[in-house]
Amino acid sequence: MLTKPLQLKNGVIIKNRLAKSAMSEALATTDNRATDALVNLYRAWATGGTGLLITGNVMVDRSALGEPNNLAIEDERDLPRLTRWAQAATANNTQAWVQLNHPGKQSPKLVSRQPVAPSAIPLGKQFDAYFHQPKALTQGQIEDIIQRFATAAAICKKAGFSGVQIHGAHGYLVSQFLSPHHNQRQDQWGGSLQNRARFVLEIYSAIRSAVGVDFPISIKMNSADFQRGGFTQEESMQVAEMLAEVGIDLIEISGGTYESPQMTGRDMKASTQKREAYFLEYAERIRSRIDTPLMVTGGFRTAPGMADAIDSGATDLVGLARPLAVDPAFSQKLLRGEAIKYPVKPRITGIKMVDNMAMMETIWYSRQMERIAHGRKTKPNESPIKVFVRQTAVSIFRGFKTQRLRAN
Repeated sequence: MLTKPLQLKNGVIIKNRLAKSAMSEALATTDNRATDALVNLYRAWATGGTGLLITGNVMVDRSALGEPNNLAIEDERDLPRLTRWAQAATANNTQAWVQLNHPGKQSPKLVSRQPVAPSAIPLGKQFDAYFHQPKALTQGQIEDIIQRFATAAAICKKAGFSGVQIHGAHGYLVSQFLSPHHNQRQDQWGGSLQNRARFVLEIYSAIRSAVGVDFPISIKMNSADFQRGGFTQEESMQVAEMLAEVGIDLIEISGGTYESPQMTGRDMKASTQKREAYFLEYAERIRSRIDTPLMVTGGFRTAPGMADAIDSGATDLVGLARPLAVDPAFSQKLLRGEAIKYPVKPRITGIKMVDNMAMMETIWYSRQMERIAHGRKTKPNESPIKVFVRQTAVSIFRGFKTQRLRAN
Protein backbone atom coordinates (compact mmCIF):
# COMPACT_ATOMS: atom_id res chain seq x y z
CA MET A 1 0.00 0.00 0.00
CA LEU A 2 2.75 2.47 0.85
CA THR A 3 4.47 2.11 -2.52
CA LYS A 4 1.36 2.80 -4.61
CA PRO A 5 1.28 6.19 -6.39
CA LEU A 6 -1.49 8.66 -5.59
CA GLN A 7 -3.04 10.66 -8.41
CA LEU A 8 -4.70 13.91 -7.43
CA LYS A 9 -7.82 15.13 -9.20
CA ASN A 10 -5.78 17.58 -11.29
CA GLY A 11 -3.64 14.71 -12.61
CA VAL A 12 -0.55 15.34 -10.45
CA ILE A 13 1.00 12.07 -9.28
CA ILE A 14 2.69 11.55 -5.91
CA LYS A 15 4.99 8.54 -6.35
CA ASN A 16 4.14 6.84 -3.04
CA ARG A 17 1.96 7.30 0.03
CA LEU A 18 4.57 8.81 2.34
CA ALA A 19 4.71 12.56 2.89
CA LYS A 20 6.96 14.74 4.97
CA SER A 21 4.83 17.11 7.02
CA ALA A 22 6.09 20.62 7.69
CA MET A 23 8.68 21.25 10.38
CA SER A 24 10.12 24.71 10.95
CA GLU A 25 13.76 24.60 9.90
CA ALA A 26 14.84 28.17 10.87
CA LEU A 27 17.71 27.82 8.40
CA ALA A 28 17.26 31.09 6.49
CA THR A 29 19.49 34.14 6.82
CA THR A 30 18.87 36.88 9.37
CA ASP A 31 17.05 38.81 6.65
CA ASN A 32 14.95 35.71 5.87
CA ARG A 33 16.49 34.54 2.60
CA ALA A 34 17.10 30.99 1.36
CA THR A 35 20.45 29.30 2.10
CA ASP A 36 22.55 26.35 0.98
CA ALA A 37 21.59 24.67 4.27
CA LEU A 38 17.99 24.40 3.03
CA VAL A 39 19.22 23.03 -0.29
CA ASN A 40 21.30 20.36 1.48
CA LEU A 41 18.50 19.38 3.87
CA TYR A 42 15.89 18.93 1.17
CA ARG A 43 18.28 17.10 -1.12
CA ALA A 44 18.76 14.57 1.69
CA TRP A 45 15.00 14.15 2.06
CA ALA A 46 14.39 13.97 -1.70
CA THR A 47 16.92 11.17 -2.05
CA GLY A 48 15.46 9.48 1.04
CA GLY A 49 12.42 8.11 -0.77
CA THR A 50 9.53 10.26 0.54
CA GLY A 51 6.93 10.95 -2.15
CA LEU A 52 5.87 14.43 -1.02
CA LEU A 53 7.95 16.99 0.87
CA ILE A 54 6.13 19.90 2.48
CA THR A 55 8.50 22.62 3.59
CA GLY A 56 8.60 24.26 6.97
CA ASN A 57 6.45 27.36 7.26
CA VAL A 58 7.53 30.07 4.83
CA MET A 59 6.30 33.48 5.88
CA VAL A 60 4.47 35.75 3.46
CA ASP A 61 5.51 38.88 5.37
CA ARG A 62 9.09 39.52 6.44
CA SER A 63 7.86 41.71 9.29
CA ALA A 64 5.70 38.89 10.71
CA LEU A 65 7.83 35.89 11.65
CA GLY A 66 7.15 32.81 13.73
CA GLU A 67 10.78 32.74 14.89
CA PRO A 68 14.17 34.18 13.92
CA ASN A 69 15.62 32.96 10.62
CA ASN A 70 12.30 31.93 9.11
CA LEU A 71 12.30 32.07 5.33
CA ALA A 72 10.04 34.78 3.88
CA ILE A 73 8.86 35.24 0.30
CA GLU A 74 7.55 38.69 -0.62
CA ASP A 75 8.97 39.24 -4.12
CA GLU A 76 11.36 37.73 -6.67
CA ARG A 77 14.60 39.04 -5.16
CA ASP A 78 15.58 35.50 -4.10
CA LEU A 79 14.36 33.65 -7.18
CA PRO A 80 17.79 32.11 -8.04
CA ARG A 81 18.19 30.84 -4.47
CA LEU A 82 14.64 29.52 -4.38
CA THR A 83 15.19 27.80 -7.71
CA ARG A 84 18.23 25.93 -6.36
CA TRP A 85 16.20 24.88 -3.35
CA ALA A 86 13.33 23.68 -5.54
CA GLN A 87 15.69 21.70 -7.78
CA ALA A 88 17.10 19.87 -4.76
CA ALA A 89 13.67 19.24 -3.22
CA THR A 90 12.12 17.87 -6.43
CA ALA A 91 14.98 15.49 -7.26
CA ASN A 92 14.20 11.78 -7.54
CA ASN A 93 10.71 12.51 -8.90
CA THR A 94 9.67 14.03 -5.58
CA GLN A 95 6.78 16.42 -5.12
CA ALA A 96 7.88 19.49 -3.14
CA TRP A 97 5.25 21.91 -1.83
CA VAL A 98 5.96 25.14 0.04
CA GLN A 99 3.94 25.73 3.19
CA LEU A 100 2.88 29.39 3.27
CA ASN A 101 2.10 30.98 6.61
CA HIS A 102 1.44 34.13 8.57
CA PRO A 103 1.88 33.74 12.35
CA GLY A 104 -0.63 36.35 13.46
CA LYS A 105 -0.33 36.77 17.23
CA GLN A 106 2.08 33.80 17.45
CA SER A 107 5.00 36.05 16.54
CA PRO A 108 7.28 36.20 19.60
CA LYS A 109 8.76 39.30 21.21
CA LEU A 110 12.18 38.26 19.86
CA VAL A 111 11.10 39.22 16.34
CA SER A 112 7.90 41.22 16.65
CA ARG A 113 7.11 44.50 18.39
CA GLN A 114 3.47 44.56 17.31
CA PRO A 115 1.87 41.28 16.18
CA VAL A 116 -1.54 41.30 14.53
CA ALA A 117 -4.56 39.04 14.82
CA PRO A 118 -8.25 38.96 13.88
CA SER A 119 -9.03 40.49 17.29
CA ALA A 120 -6.89 42.09 20.00
CA ILE A 121 -6.98 38.98 22.18
CA PRO A 122 -3.67 37.78 23.67
CA LEU A 123 -2.51 34.21 24.05
CA GLY A 124 -2.93 32.57 27.47
CA LYS A 125 -1.33 34.11 30.55
CA GLN A 126 1.48 31.55 30.47
CA PHE A 127 2.71 33.16 27.24
CA ASP A 128 2.83 36.77 28.48
CA ALA A 129 6.62 36.67 28.77
CA TYR A 130 7.05 35.57 25.16
CA PHE A 131 4.37 37.33 23.10
CA HIS A 132 3.06 40.90 22.92
CA GLN A 133 -0.68 41.55 22.87
CA PRO A 134 -1.79 41.67 19.25
CA LYS A 135 -3.49 44.49 17.40
CA ALA A 136 -6.69 43.75 15.47
CA LEU A 137 -6.22 43.74 11.71
CA THR A 138 -7.88 46.42 9.60
CA GLN A 139 -9.80 45.62 6.42
CA GLY A 140 -6.89 46.88 4.34
CA GLN A 141 -4.36 44.76 6.22
CA ILE A 142 -6.50 41.64 5.75
CA GLU A 143 -6.68 42.24 2.00
CA ASP A 144 -2.92 42.82 1.88
CA ILE A 145 -2.18 39.52 3.65
CA ILE A 146 -4.47 37.61 1.28
CA GLN A 147 -2.58 39.05 -1.69
CA ARG A 148 0.75 38.21 -0.05
CA PHE A 149 -0.22 34.52 0.02
CA ALA A 150 -1.02 34.68 -3.71
CA THR A 151 2.20 36.50 -4.57
CA ALA A 152 4.33 34.03 -2.62
CA ALA A 153 2.58 31.06 -4.27
CA ALA A 154 3.20 32.45 -7.77
CA ILE A 155 6.90 32.90 -6.96
CA CYS A 156 7.10 29.34 -5.62
CA LYS A 157 5.68 28.05 -8.89
CA LYS A 158 8.10 30.15 -10.91
CA ALA A 159 11.02 28.82 -8.83
CA GLY A 160 10.10 25.22 -9.69
CA PHE A 161 8.26 23.96 -6.62
CA SER A 162 5.42 21.62 -7.52
CA GLY A 163 2.73 22.94 -5.14
CA VAL A 164 1.92 24.99 -2.05
CA GLN A 165 0.20 24.44 1.25
CA ILE A 166 -1.77 26.98 3.29
CA HIS A 167 -0.94 26.65 6.98
CA GLY A 168 -4.38 26.71 8.59
CA ALA A 169 -3.53 24.85 11.80
CA HIS A 170 -1.72 25.14 15.14
CA GLY A 171 -2.99 28.57 16.10
CA TYR A 172 -1.37 30.64 13.34
CA LEU A 173 -3.30 33.42 11.59
CA VAL A 174 -5.59 31.33 9.37
CA SER A 175 -6.39 29.15 12.39
CA GLN A 176 -6.99 32.29 14.48
CA PHE A 177 -9.59 33.52 11.98
CA LEU A 178 -11.41 30.18 12.13
CA SER A 179 -11.54 30.12 15.94
CA PRO A 180 -14.44 31.89 17.71
CA HIS A 181 -12.16 32.27 20.72
CA HIS A 182 -9.49 34.22 18.83
CA ASN A 183 -11.79 35.84 16.25
CA GLN A 184 -14.42 38.03 17.88
CA ARG A 185 -14.84 40.46 15.00
CA GLN A 186 -18.23 41.96 14.21
CA ASP A 187 -17.68 42.48 10.48
CA GLN A 188 -17.70 40.13 7.47
CA TRP A 189 -14.56 38.37 8.79
CA GLY A 190 -16.06 37.24 12.10
CA GLY A 191 -19.15 35.89 13.81
CA SER A 192 -20.69 33.03 11.82
CA LEU A 193 -18.57 30.12 10.64
CA GLN A 194 -19.07 31.27 7.04
CA ASN A 195 -17.61 34.64 7.96
CA ARG A 196 -14.73 33.16 9.97
CA ALA A 197 -13.91 30.86 7.03
CA ARG A 198 -13.98 33.78 4.58
CA PHE A 199 -10.27 34.54 5.18
CA VAL A 200 -9.02 31.09 4.20
CA LEU A 201 -11.44 30.84 1.28
CA GLU A 202 -10.25 34.20 -0.05
CA ILE A 203 -6.62 33.09 0.33
CA TYR A 204 -7.37 29.92 -1.63
CA SER A 205 -9.16 31.89 -4.35
CA ALA A 206 -6.31 34.41 -4.68
CA ILE A 207 -3.69 31.66 -4.87
CA ARG A 208 -5.70 29.71 -7.43
CA SER A 209 -5.98 32.79 -9.62
CA ALA A 210 -2.22 33.28 -9.37
CA VAL A 211 -1.07 29.70 -10.10
CA GLY A 212 -3.78 28.16 -12.31
CA VAL A 213 -5.80 24.96 -12.05
CA ASP A 214 -2.97 22.43 -12.54
CA PHE A 215 -0.80 23.56 -9.62
CA PRO A 216 -1.67 21.75 -6.37
CA ILE A 217 -2.94 23.81 -3.45
CA SER A 218 -3.35 22.02 -0.13
CA ILE A 219 -4.16 23.08 3.38
CA LYS A 220 -3.06 21.93 6.81
CA MET A 221 -6.00 22.41 9.13
CA ASN A 222 -7.00 21.54 12.66
CA SER A 223 -9.46 18.76 13.31
CA ALA A 224 -10.17 20.91 16.37
CA ASP A 225 -8.36 23.42 18.59
CA PHE A 226 -8.89 21.30 21.75
CA GLN A 227 -9.52 24.58 23.56
CA ARG A 228 -12.60 25.87 25.38
CA GLY A 229 -14.55 28.15 23.06
CA GLY A 230 -12.30 27.30 20.13
CA PHE A 231 -12.68 25.77 16.69
CA THR A 232 -14.68 22.55 17.06
CA GLN A 233 -14.52 19.26 15.19
CA GLU A 234 -17.92 19.83 13.57
CA GLU A 235 -16.87 23.32 12.43
CA SER A 236 -13.67 21.84 11.04
CA MET A 237 -15.64 19.36 8.97
CA GLN A 238 -17.86 22.11 7.62
CA VAL A 239 -14.81 24.16 6.59
CA ALA A 240 -13.32 21.07 4.94
CA GLU A 241 -16.54 20.75 2.94
CA MET A 242 -16.29 24.41 1.89
CA LEU A 243 -12.71 23.92 0.74
CA ALA A 244 -13.55 20.70 -1.08
CA GLU A 245 -16.36 22.46 -2.92
CA VAL A 246 -14.05 25.17 -4.28
CA GLY A 247 -11.44 22.62 -5.36
CA ILE A 248 -8.68 22.27 -2.76
CA ASP A 249 -6.34 19.48 -3.91
CA LEU A 250 -5.34 17.93 -0.56
CA ILE A 251 -6.29 18.38 3.10
CA GLU A 252 -3.74 17.54 5.78
CA ILE A 253 -5.33 16.89 9.16
CA SER A 254 -3.71 17.96 12.40
CA GLY A 255 -4.92 19.58 15.60
CA GLY A 256 -4.09 21.77 18.56
CA THR A 257 -2.37 25.10 19.19
CA TYR A 258 0.49 26.47 21.30
CA GLU A 259 -2.01 26.63 24.16
CA SER A 260 -3.15 23.02 23.67
CA PRO A 261 -0.44 21.17 21.70
CA GLN A 262 -2.33 18.01 20.70
CA MET A 263 -0.23 17.73 17.52
CA THR A 264 2.61 16.37 19.68
CA GLY A 265 0.54 13.38 20.79
CA ARG A 266 0.23 14.45 24.40
CA ASP A 267 -2.75 13.24 26.44
CA MET A 268 -4.03 10.94 23.71
CA LYS A 269 -6.47 8.17 24.60
CA ALA A 270 -5.14 4.62 24.77
CA SER A 271 -7.39 3.61 21.86
CA THR A 272 -5.89 6.39 19.74
CA GLN A 273 -2.35 5.37 20.63
CA LYS A 274 -3.15 1.77 19.71
CA ARG A 275 -4.22 2.85 16.23
CA GLU A 276 -1.04 4.96 16.01
CA ALA A 277 -2.41 8.02 14.16
CA TYR A 278 -3.63 10.84 16.40
CA PHE A 279 -6.36 12.14 14.07
CA LEU A 280 -7.48 9.01 12.23
CA GLU A 281 -10.97 8.95 13.74
CA TYR A 282 -11.60 12.45 12.42
CA ALA A 283 -10.32 11.40 9.00
CA GLU A 284 -12.75 8.48 8.93
CA ARG A 285 -15.64 10.80 9.72
CA ILE A 286 -14.72 13.47 7.17
CA ARG A 287 -14.14 10.81 4.50
CA SER A 288 -17.90 10.23 4.32
CA ARG A 289 -18.48 13.93 3.65
CA ILE A 290 -15.82 14.81 1.05
CA ASP A 291 -13.84 13.01 -1.63
CA THR A 292 -10.79 15.30 -1.48
CA PRO A 293 -7.55 13.38 -0.87
CA LEU A 294 -6.54 13.37 2.79
CA MET A 295 -3.22 13.30 4.63
CA VAL A 296 -3.08 12.36 8.30
CA THR A 297 0.02 13.35 10.28
CA GLY A 298 1.08 12.39 13.78
CA GLY A 299 1.58 9.15 15.66
CA PHE A 300 2.33 6.61 12.94
CA ARG A 301 5.03 4.22 14.12
CA THR A 302 4.97 1.05 12.02
CA ALA A 303 4.64 0.13 8.35
CA PRO A 304 1.61 -2.11 9.04
CA GLY A 305 -0.11 0.71 10.92
CA MET A 306 0.49 3.08 8.01
CA ALA A 307 -0.62 0.56 5.40
CA ASP A 308 -3.77 -0.28 7.37
CA ALA A 309 -4.74 3.40 7.55
CA ILE A 310 -4.47 3.73 3.76
CA ASP A 311 -6.08 0.37 3.04
CA SER A 312 -9.08 1.29 5.22
CA GLY A 313 -9.66 4.40 3.13
CA ALA A 314 -9.32 6.73 6.12
CA THR A 315 -6.35 8.53 4.57
CA ASP A 316 -4.56 8.70 1.24
CA LEU A 317 -1.17 9.86 2.51
CA VAL A 318 0.74 9.12 5.71
CA GLY A 319 2.34 12.24 7.12
CA LEU A 320 5.76 11.83 8.73
CA ALA A 321 7.70 14.55 10.50
CA ARG A 322 9.92 13.79 13.50
CA PRO A 323 11.18 10.41 12.17
CA LEU A 324 12.54 12.20 9.09
CA ALA A 325 14.29 14.76 11.26
CA VAL A 326 16.30 11.95 12.82
CA ASP A 327 16.70 9.76 9.72
CA PRO A 328 16.18 11.39 6.29
CA ALA A 329 16.17 7.91 4.68
CA PHE A 330 13.41 6.64 7.00
CA SER A 331 10.87 6.46 4.14
CA GLN A 332 13.21 4.53 1.90
CA LYS A 333 13.74 1.93 4.60
CA LEU A 334 9.99 1.60 5.14
CA LEU A 335 9.33 1.12 1.44
CA ARG A 336 12.04 -1.53 1.19
CA GLY A 337 10.44 -3.48 4.01
CA GLU A 338 13.48 -3.18 6.24
CA ALA A 339 13.14 -3.79 9.95
CA ILE A 340 13.29 -0.29 11.42
CA LYS A 341 13.56 1.07 14.90
CA TYR A 342 11.16 3.98 15.33
CA PRO A 343 13.48 6.95 16.07
CA VAL A 344 11.03 9.15 17.99
CA LYS A 345 10.55 9.34 21.74
CA PRO A 346 9.47 12.07 24.18
CA ARG A 347 12.08 14.80 24.61
CA ILE A 348 11.79 16.12 28.17
CA THR A 349 14.06 18.63 29.90
CA GLY A 350 12.61 18.30 33.37
CA ILE A 351 11.77 22.02 33.30
CA LYS A 352 8.00 21.97 33.85
CA MET A 353 7.18 25.17 31.95
CA VAL A 354 9.22 24.11 28.93
CA ASP A 355 7.85 20.57 28.87
CA ASN A 356 4.24 21.69 29.33
CA MET A 357 4.53 24.01 26.34
CA ALA A 358 5.96 21.17 24.24
CA MET A 359 8.82 23.44 23.17
CA MET A 360 11.25 20.54 23.01
CA GLU A 361 9.15 18.92 20.26
CA THR A 362 10.27 21.80 18.05
CA ILE A 363 13.67 22.65 19.47
CA TRP A 364 15.20 19.17 19.66
CA TYR A 365 14.16 18.11 16.18
CA SER A 366 15.19 21.47 14.70
CA ARG A 367 18.66 20.74 16.02
CA GLN A 368 18.74 17.39 14.22
CA MET A 369 17.62 19.02 10.96
CA GLU A 370 20.40 21.55 11.36
CA ARG A 371 22.88 18.68 11.60
CA ILE A 372 21.58 17.11 8.37
CA ALA A 373 21.68 20.49 6.62
CA HIS A 374 25.36 20.88 7.46
CA GLY A 375 26.35 17.37 6.43
CA ARG A 376 26.61 15.91 9.92
CA LYS A 377 25.00 12.82 11.39
CA THR A 378 22.01 13.21 13.67
CA LYS A 379 22.26 12.33 17.36
CA PRO A 380 19.15 10.33 18.34
CA ASN A 381 20.25 10.31 21.98
CA GLU A 382 21.36 13.93 22.25
CA SER A 383 20.55 15.42 25.65
CA PRO A 384 17.31 17.48 25.55
CA ILE A 385 18.49 19.86 28.24
CA LYS A 386 21.76 20.44 26.38
CA VAL A 387 19.89 21.10 23.15
CA PHE A 388 17.44 23.39 24.92
CA VAL A 389 20.19 25.55 26.41
CA ARG A 390 22.05 25.74 23.11
CA GLN A 391 19.04 26.45 20.93
CA THR A 392 17.64 29.01 23.35
CA ALA A 393 20.94 30.90 23.27
CA VAL A 394 20.99 30.70 19.47
CA SER A 395 17.40 31.97 19.23
CA ILE A 396 18.10 34.92 21.52
CA PHE A 397 21.20 35.81 19.49
CA ARG A 398 19.29 35.50 16.22
CA GLY A 399 16.42 37.55 17.62
CA PHE A 400 18.85 40.30 18.62
CA LYS A 401 20.33 40.28 15.10
CA THR A 402 16.83 40.48 13.60
CA GLN A 403 15.93 43.46 15.77
CA ARG A 404 19.20 45.22 14.96
CA LEU A 405 18.68 44.62 11.24
CA ARG A 406 15.20 46.17 11.38
CA ALA A 407 16.44 49.10 13.43
CA ASN A 408 18.91 49.90 10.67
